[in-house]
Amino acid sequence: MWYNRLSEYLTSQGYVNNELCLCVFIKKSHSGFAIGAVYVDNMNLIRTPEELTRTIAHLKSEFEMKDLGKTRYCLGLEIENCSDGILVHQSNYTQKVLRGFNEDKVKPSGTSMVVHSLDTKQDPFRLKEDDEEILEPKAPYLSAIGVSSMQ
Repeated sequence: MWYNRLSEYLTSQGYVNNELCLCVFIKKSHSGFAIGAVYVDNMNLIRTPEELTRTIAHLKSEFEMKDLGKTRYCLGLEIENCSDGILVHQSNYTQKVLRGFNEDKVKPSGTSMVVHSLDTKQDPFRLKEDDEEILEPKAPYLSAIGVSSMQ
């Protein structure tokens, strides 16, 4: 019931429900964008500064809610707000996995990363391109995501 009520309200305010992930609502405007990710009774907002005041005002006018500030941890992801953007990582989880395989004392090495931007002119929720390759796992899937004896 809560999701249906929230979904109706957000779509009436110009948000589009993402087809690939129904918990994500996206609104693009001339002043920027706002993305809302709903999980049970929580909602994380990602938005350009121009949309901040407007988005929160709309939600508070319709729902009783608390603003808990910037998200620091959500669904296993650690989120850091930096001066030049947002850093999303899983350092604590990675350390737990390394400890589980007795590899937590190894020397680190650099790995190239792909940086994604939330540029309003590009769709961050695009489908896989024909020339993109899906990497196969080198470790058993359940062990890699932490479902094993190390829990």
